[in-house]
Amino acid sequence: MTGQLQSNEDFYAVIPAGGMGTRLWPVSTSEKPKFLQSILNNNESLLQSTWERLKSLVPVERILIVTGLAYKDEVLQQIPDLLPSNLILEPSPRDSGAAIGLAAAVIHKRNPNAIIGSFHADHVIRGLSSFTLAVTQSVISAEAGYLSVIGIHPTRAATGFGYIKTAGPEPKIREGVGFSVERFVEKPDLDTARSYLQSGEYFWNAGIFIAKTELILEALKKNSPDLYQSLLELAEVFGTDTCESDFERIWQSVERIAFEYPVAIPLAEEGKLVVIPGHFFWEDVGDFAAIHRMFTGGNSKALATIGDRDAIIAQDSSGLVIRRSDRIIAVTGVSQIVVVDTPDALLVTSLPNVQGVKQIVAELDKREYNPLNTN
Repeated sequence: MTGQLQSNEDFYAVIPAGGMGTRLWPVSTSEKPKFLQSILNNNESLLQSTWERLKSLVPVERILIVTGLAYKDEVLQQIPDLLPSNLILEPSPRDSGAAIGLAAAVIHKRNPNAIIGSFHADHVIRGLSSFTLAVTQSVISAEAGYLSVIGIHPTRAATGFGYIKTAGPEPKIREGVGFSVERFVEKPDLDTARSYLQSGEYFWNAGIFIAKTELILEALKKNSPDLYQSLLELAEVFGTDTCESDFERIWQSVERIAFEYPVAIPLAEEGKLVVIPGHFFWEDVGDFAAIHRMFTGGNSKALATIGDRDAIIAQDSSGLVIRRSDRIIAVTGVSQIVVVDTPDALLVTSLPNVQGVKQIVAELDKREYNPLNTN
Protein backbone atom coordinates (compact mmCIF):
# COMPACT_ATOMS: atom_id res chain seq x y z
CA MET A 1 0.00 0.00 0.00
CA THR A 2 2.87 2.37 0.67
CA GLY A 3 4.04 1.75 -2.88
CA GLN A 4 0.58 2.59 -4.22
CA LEU A 5 0.70 6.01 -2.62
CA GLN A 6 4.32 6.61 -3.61
CA SER A 7 3.47 5.86 -7.23
CA ASN A 8 0.35 8.04 -7.25
CA GLU A 9 1.79 11.21 -8.75
CA ASP A 10 -1.38 13.16 -7.97
CA PHE A 11 -1.16 12.65 -4.20
CA TYR A 12 0.45 15.38 -2.06
CA ALA A 13 0.85 15.70 1.71
CA VAL A 14 0.46 18.99 3.58
CA ILE A 15 1.62 19.59 7.15
CA PRO A 16 -0.06 22.58 8.82
CA ALA A 17 2.43 23.53 11.57
CA GLY A 18 0.98 26.30 13.68
CA GLY A 19 -0.46 27.17 17.04
CA MET A 20 1.50 28.02 20.16
CA GLY A 21 0.06 25.19 22.22
CA THR A 22 -0.99 27.42 25.12
CA ARG A 23 -2.20 24.46 27.19
CA LEU A 24 1.39 23.14 27.20
CA TRP A 25 2.97 26.31 28.61
CA PRO A 26 5.73 26.77 29.74
CA VAL A 27 7.13 23.93 27.60
CA SER A 28 5.47 25.38 24.51
CA THR A 29 5.88 29.11 23.85
CA SER A 30 5.39 31.48 20.95
CA GLU A 31 9.14 31.48 20.31
CA LYS A 32 9.29 27.68 20.15
CA PRO A 33 5.82 26.09 19.95
CA LYS A 34 5.13 22.46 20.69
CA PHE A 35 5.45 21.16 17.12
CA LEU A 36 9.12 22.21 17.10
CA GLN A 37 9.88 20.43 20.36
CA SER A 38 10.61 16.92 21.54
CA ILE A 39 7.63 16.72 23.86
CA LEU A 40 7.77 12.97 24.37
CA ASN A 41 11.30 12.57 25.72
CA ASN A 42 12.76 11.33 22.43
CA ASN A 43 15.17 12.85 19.94
CA GLU A 44 12.54 13.98 17.43
CA SER A 45 10.29 17.00 17.49
CA LEU A 46 6.61 16.41 16.76
CA LEU A 47 7.16 18.00 13.35
CA GLN A 48 10.08 15.69 12.58
CA SER A 49 8.02 12.64 13.59
CA THR A 50 5.20 13.74 11.29
CA TRP A 51 7.65 14.31 8.42
CA GLU A 52 9.26 10.89 8.80
CA ARG A 53 5.85 9.21 8.91
CA LEU A 54 4.74 10.91 5.69
CA LYS A 55 8.03 10.20 3.90
CA SER A 56 7.03 6.54 3.85
CA LEU A 57 3.89 7.48 1.89
CA VAL A 58 4.88 10.43 -0.31
CA PRO A 59 8.16 11.52 -1.97
CA VAL A 60 9.62 14.63 -0.33
CA GLU A 61 9.00 16.52 -3.59
CA ARG A 62 5.28 16.30 -2.82
CA ILE A 63 5.30 17.17 0.90
CA LEU A 64 4.55 20.79 1.84
CA ILE A 65 4.72 22.52 5.21
CA VAL A 66 2.59 25.55 6.08
CA THR A 67 3.91 27.46 9.08
CA GLY A 68 4.50 30.92 10.48
CA LEU A 69 7.13 33.22 9.03
CA ALA A 70 8.79 33.39 12.45
CA TYR A 71 9.53 29.64 12.37
CA LYS A 72 11.17 29.53 8.93
CA ASP A 73 14.77 29.00 10.07
CA GLU A 74 13.91 26.41 12.72
CA VAL A 75 11.71 24.41 10.34
CA LEU A 76 14.39 24.36 7.64
CA GLN A 77 16.98 23.31 10.21
CA GLN A 78 14.84 20.48 11.55
CA ILE A 79 13.65 19.28 8.12
CA PRO A 80 16.70 19.47 5.81
CA ASP A 81 14.90 17.37 3.16
CA LEU A 82 12.19 20.01 2.75
CA LEU A 83 12.33 21.79 -0.60
CA PRO A 84 12.28 25.58 -0.12
CA SER A 85 9.58 25.74 -2.80
CA ASN A 86 7.40 23.53 -0.58
CA LEU A 87 7.55 25.81 2.46
CA ILE A 88 4.57 28.18 2.72
CA LEU A 89 5.09 30.94 5.28
CA GLU A 90 2.13 32.69 6.89
CA PRO A 91 2.74 36.26 8.11
CA SER A 92 0.40 35.62 11.06
CA PRO A 93 -1.96 32.84 12.24
CA ARG A 94 -5.26 32.48 10.35
CA ASP A 95 -6.39 28.97 11.46
CA SER A 96 -6.69 25.78 9.42
CA GLY A 97 -9.06 27.13 6.77
CA ALA A 98 -6.39 29.45 5.42
CA ALA A 99 -3.51 27.00 5.93
CA ILE A 100 -5.10 24.02 4.18
CA GLY A 101 -6.90 26.19 1.63
CA LEU A 102 -3.70 28.00 0.64
CA ALA A 103 -1.82 24.72 0.26
CA ALA A 104 -4.68 23.43 -1.91
CA ALA A 105 -4.51 26.54 -4.10
CA VAL A 106 -0.71 26.33 -4.49
CA ILE A 107 -0.78 22.61 -5.30
CA HIS A 108 -3.76 22.96 -7.65
CA LYS A 109 -1.79 25.50 -9.65
CA ARG A 110 1.01 22.93 -10.02
CA ASN A 111 -1.29 19.98 -10.71
CA PRO A 112 -5.04 20.52 -11.38
CA ASN A 113 -5.64 16.79 -10.77
CA ALA A 114 -4.00 16.82 -7.36
CA ILE A 115 -5.30 15.08 -4.24
CA ILE A 116 -4.01 16.46 -0.96
CA GLY A 117 -3.90 15.03 2.51
CA SER A 118 -3.60 17.36 5.49
CA PHE A 119 -1.72 16.01 8.53
CA HIS A 120 -1.25 18.16 11.63
CA ALA A 121 2.32 18.57 12.87
CA ASP A 122 1.49 18.01 16.54
CA HIS A 123 -0.31 14.66 16.50
CA VAL A 124 1.18 11.41 17.78
CA ILE A 125 0.40 8.35 15.65
CA ARG A 126 1.56 4.79 16.23
CA GLY A 127 0.90 1.84 13.96
CA LEU A 128 2.30 2.80 10.57
CA SER A 129 0.72 -0.04 8.60
CA SER A 130 -2.79 0.77 9.89
CA PHE A 131 -2.18 4.47 9.30
CA THR A 132 -1.06 3.74 5.74
CA LEU A 133 -4.19 1.64 5.15
CA ALA A 134 -6.47 4.45 6.34
CA VAL A 135 -4.71 7.01 4.14
CA THR A 136 -4.85 4.67 1.14
CA GLN A 137 -8.58 4.15 1.65
CA SER A 138 -9.04 7.90 2.01
CA VAL A 139 -7.33 8.48 -1.33
CA ILE A 140 -9.75 5.99 -2.93
CA SER A 141 -12.62 8.06 -1.52
CA ALA A 142 -11.04 11.26 -2.79
CA GLU A 143 -10.66 9.82 -6.28
CA ALA A 144 -14.40 9.07 -6.18
CA GLY A 145 -15.12 12.75 -5.50
CA TYR A 146 -15.45 12.82 -1.72
CA LEU A 147 -13.72 14.68 1.07
CA SER A 148 -12.38 12.01 3.41
CA VAL A 149 -11.80 12.54 7.11
CA ILE A 150 -10.10 9.89 9.21
CA GLY A 151 -12.09 9.09 12.33
CA ILE A 152 -10.81 7.45 15.50
CA HIS A 153 -13.04 5.23 17.63
CA PRO A 154 -13.41 7.01 20.99
CA THR A 155 -11.84 5.29 23.97
CA ARG A 156 -13.07 7.79 26.57
CA ALA A 157 -15.53 10.65 26.96
CA ALA A 158 -13.12 13.37 25.84
CA THR A 159 -14.39 16.94 25.73
CA GLY A 160 -11.42 18.43 23.87
CA PHE A 161 -12.03 16.74 20.52
CA GLY A 162 -14.54 17.16 17.72
CA TYR A 163 -16.95 14.28 17.09
CA ILE A 164 -18.36 12.90 13.83
CA LYS A 165 -21.66 11.04 13.67
CA THR A 166 -22.05 8.53 10.89
CA ALA A 167 -25.29 8.52 8.91
CA GLY A 168 -25.62 4.75 8.87
CA PRO A 169 -23.82 1.41 9.17
CA GLU A 170 -23.42 0.80 5.44
CA PRO A 171 -20.32 1.90 3.52
CA LYS A 172 -20.79 4.86 1.19
CA ILE A 173 -18.24 4.04 -1.52
CA ARG A 174 -16.60 1.12 -3.24
CA GLU A 175 -14.41 -1.31 -1.29
CA GLY A 176 -16.51 -0.66 1.80
CA VAL A 177 -14.23 1.84 3.51
CA GLY A 178 -16.09 5.14 3.70
CA PHE A 179 -19.18 5.95 5.78
CA SER A 180 -21.38 8.96 5.14
CA VAL A 181 -21.47 11.66 7.79
CA GLU A 182 -24.59 13.03 9.45
CA ARG A 183 -22.99 15.83 11.45
CA PHE A 184 -19.98 17.32 13.19
CA VAL A 185 -20.02 18.30 16.87
CA GLU A 186 -17.22 20.46 18.24
CA LYS A 187 -15.98 19.76 21.78
CA PRO A 188 -19.15 18.63 23.59
CA ASP A 189 -19.63 18.85 27.34
CA LEU A 190 -18.84 15.80 29.47
CA ASP A 191 -22.36 14.35 29.66
CA THR A 192 -22.80 14.67 25.90
CA ALA A 193 -19.39 13.09 25.27
CA ARG A 194 -20.39 10.17 27.48
CA SER A 195 -23.58 9.64 25.50
CA TYR A 196 -21.59 9.69 22.25
CA LEU A 197 -19.17 7.11 23.62
CA GLN A 198 -22.01 4.81 24.70
CA SER A 199 -23.90 5.11 21.41
CA GLY A 200 -21.05 3.78 19.29
CA GLU A 201 -22.19 6.05 16.44
CA TYR A 202 -19.47 8.67 16.74
CA PHE A 203 -15.83 8.99 15.78
CA TRP A 204 -13.28 11.46 17.02
CA ASN A 205 -12.31 13.91 14.29
CA ALA A 206 -8.57 13.28 13.85
CA GLY A 207 -8.26 16.39 11.68
CA ILE A 208 -6.81 14.38 8.77
CA PHE A 209 -8.59 15.50 5.60
CA ILE A 210 -7.95 14.08 2.12
CA ALA A 211 -9.61 15.34 -1.08
CA LYS A 212 -9.05 16.67 -4.55
CA THR A 213 -7.82 20.24 -4.50
CA GLU A 214 -10.61 21.06 -6.94
CA LEU A 215 -13.26 19.94 -4.44
CA ILE A 216 -11.73 21.99 -1.61
CA LEU A 217 -11.46 25.12 -3.72
CA GLU A 218 -15.02 24.75 -5.00
CA ALA A 219 -16.29 24.53 -1.41
CA LEU A 220 -14.30 27.60 -0.41
CA LYS A 221 -15.58 29.54 -3.42
CA LYS A 222 -19.17 28.67 -2.53
CA ASN A 223 -19.06 29.07 1.24
CA SER A 224 -16.31 31.63 1.86
CA PRO A 225 -15.80 33.59 -1.38
CA ASP A 226 -13.63 36.32 0.15
CA LEU A 227 -11.24 33.77 1.62
CA TYR A 228 -11.23 31.87 -1.68
CA GLN A 229 -10.29 34.99 -3.63
CA SER A 230 -7.48 35.88 -1.22
CA LEU A 231 -6.07 32.35 -1.42
CA LEU A 232 -6.04 32.45 -5.21
CA GLU A 233 -4.14 35.74 -5.13
CA LEU A 234 -1.64 34.31 -2.66
CA ALA A 235 -1.13 31.17 -4.76
CA GLU A 236 -0.51 33.36 -7.80
CA VAL A 237 2.35 35.27 -6.15
CA PHE A 238 3.78 32.30 -4.21
CA GLY A 239 7.36 31.63 -5.26
CA THR A 240 7.84 34.97 -7.03
CA ASP A 241 10.50 37.58 -6.21
CA THR A 242 7.87 39.73 -4.49
CA CYS A 243 6.28 36.84 -2.59
CA GLU A 244 7.03 38.08 0.94
CA SER A 245 5.79 41.65 0.42
CA ASP A 246 2.76 40.48 -1.58
CA PHE A 247 1.87 37.94 1.11
CA GLU A 248 2.07 40.63 3.78
CA ARG A 249 -0.29 42.85 1.80
CA ILE A 250 -2.84 40.22 0.78
CA TRP A 251 -2.74 38.42 4.12
CA GLN A 252 -4.45 41.30 5.90
CA SER A 253 -7.74 40.38 4.21
CA VAL A 254 -7.51 36.62 4.86
CA GLU A 255 -10.39 35.37 7.01
CA ARG A 256 -9.57 33.47 10.19
CA ILE A 257 -11.67 30.31 10.19
CA ALA A 258 -11.28 26.58 10.82
CA PHE A 259 -11.31 24.28 7.80
CA GLU A 260 -14.42 22.48 9.02
CA TYR A 261 -16.76 25.47 8.63
CA PRO A 262 -16.39 26.48 4.95
CA VAL A 263 -15.40 23.02 3.66
CA ALA A 264 -16.04 19.89 5.75
CA ILE A 265 -19.42 20.73 7.29
CA PRO A 266 -21.01 22.04 4.05
CA LEU A 267 -19.70 19.04 2.11
CA ALA A 268 -21.16 16.73 4.77
CA GLU A 269 -24.54 18.40 4.26
CA GLU A 270 -24.19 17.80 0.51
CA GLY A 271 -23.38 14.12 1.02
CA LYS A 272 -19.82 14.59 -0.25
CA LEU A 273 -17.96 13.73 2.93
CA VAL A 274 -17.07 10.27 4.20
CA VAL A 275 -15.36 9.14 7.38
CA ILE A 276 -12.64 6.51 7.13
CA PRO A 277 -12.05 4.53 10.35
CA GLY A 278 -8.46 4.76 11.55
CA HIS A 279 -7.43 1.65 13.47
CA PHE A 280 -4.21 3.07 14.88
CA PHE A 281 -3.10 4.90 18.00
CA TRP A 282 -3.79 8.62 17.70
CA GLU A 283 -3.42 11.42 20.20
CA ASP A 284 -3.66 15.16 19.81
CA VAL A 285 -0.92 16.43 22.11
CA GLY A 286 -3.12 19.22 23.34
CA ASP A 287 -2.43 19.33 27.08
CA PHE A 288 -0.45 17.71 29.89
CA ALA A 289 -3.19 15.15 30.52
CA ALA A 290 -2.62 13.83 26.99
CA ILE A 291 1.10 13.46 27.69
CA HIS A 292 0.33 11.62 30.92
CA ARG A 293 -1.98 9.21 29.07
CA MET A 294 0.65 8.42 26.46
CA PHE A 295 3.25 7.56 29.11
CA THR A 296 1.00 5.66 31.49
CA GLY A 297 -1.70 4.18 29.27
CA GLY A 298 -4.26 6.28 31.10
CA ASN A 299 -3.46 4.89 34.55
CA SER A 300 -4.51 7.73 36.88
CA LYS A 301 -2.47 6.21 39.74
CA ALA A 302 0.81 6.28 37.81
CA LEU A 303 3.48 8.97 37.77
CA ALA A 304 5.08 9.88 34.44
CA THR A 305 8.43 11.66 34.43
CA ILE A 306 10.16 13.46 31.56
CA GLY A 307 13.73 14.66 31.91
CA ASP A 308 16.66 13.50 34.01
CA ARG A 309 15.05 10.88 36.21
CA ASP A 310 17.99 10.92 38.65
CA ALA A 311 17.01 14.50 39.48
CA ILE A 312 13.33 13.65 40.07
CA ILE A 313 12.42 12.16 43.44
CA ALA A 314 8.87 10.86 43.81
CA GLN A 315 7.23 9.13 46.74
CA ASP A 316 3.61 7.95 46.89
CA SER A 317 2.59 10.33 44.11
CA SER A 318 0.83 10.22 40.76
CA GLY A 319 0.61 12.59 37.81
CA LEU A 320 3.27 14.12 35.58
CA VAL A 321 6.64 15.74 36.23
CA ILE A 322 8.55 17.45 33.41
CA ARG A 323 12.04 18.67 34.29
CA ARG A 324 13.79 21.08 31.91
CA SER A 325 15.77 22.98 34.52
CA ASP A 326 18.85 22.28 36.61
CA ARG A 327 16.88 21.92 39.83
CA ILE A 328 16.05 18.76 41.71
CA ILE A 329 12.29 18.15 41.78
CA ALA A 330 10.75 16.24 44.67
CA VAL A 331 7.09 15.27 45.07
CA THR A 332 5.66 13.27 47.94
CA GLY A 333 2.17 12.25 48.95
CA VAL A 334 0.34 14.05 46.13
CA SER A 335 -2.14 12.65 43.62
CA GLN A 336 -2.56 13.64 39.96
CA ILE A 337 -0.11 16.51 40.29
CA VAL A 338 1.48 18.23 37.29
CA VAL A 339 4.87 19.90 37.78
CA VAL A 340 6.58 21.53 34.79
CA ASP A 341 9.91 23.18 35.58
CA THR A 342 11.78 25.16 32.92
CA PRO A 343 14.60 27.72 33.24
CA ASP A 344 12.07 30.54 32.82
CA ALA A 345 8.94 29.39 34.62
CA LEU A 346 7.47 26.83 37.01
CA LEU A 347 3.96 25.46 36.57
CA VAL A 348 2.15 23.47 39.26
CA THR A 349 -1.38 22.21 38.61
CA SER A 350 -3.29 18.92 38.58
CA LEU A 351 -4.38 16.58 35.80
CA PRO A 352 -8.11 17.46 36.14
CA ASN A 353 -7.28 21.17 35.80
CA VAL A 354 -4.78 21.24 32.92
CA GLN A 355 -7.22 23.09 30.67
CA GLY A 356 -6.76 26.09 32.95
CA VAL A 357 -3.18 26.55 31.75
CA LYS A 358 -4.55 28.40 28.74
CA GLN A 359 -5.99 31.05 31.08
CA ILE A 360 -2.58 31.47 32.71
CA VAL A 361 -1.12 32.33 29.32
CA ALA A 362 -3.95 34.79 28.73
CA GLU A 363 -3.12 36.44 32.05
CA LEU A 364 0.57 36.61 31.13
CA ASP A 365 -0.38 38.36 27.91
CA LYS A 366 -1.89 41.17 29.98
CA ARG A 367 1.26 41.72 32.02
CA GLU A 368 4.34 43.66 31.04
CA TYR A 369 6.64 41.08 32.64
CA ASN A 370 6.61 38.13 30.30
CA PRO A 371 10.01 36.48 29.77
CA LEU A 372 8.56 33.73 27.59
CA ASN A 373 7.12 36.14 25.02
CA THR A 374 3.68 34.53 24.86
CA ASN A 375 2.20 37.44 22.91
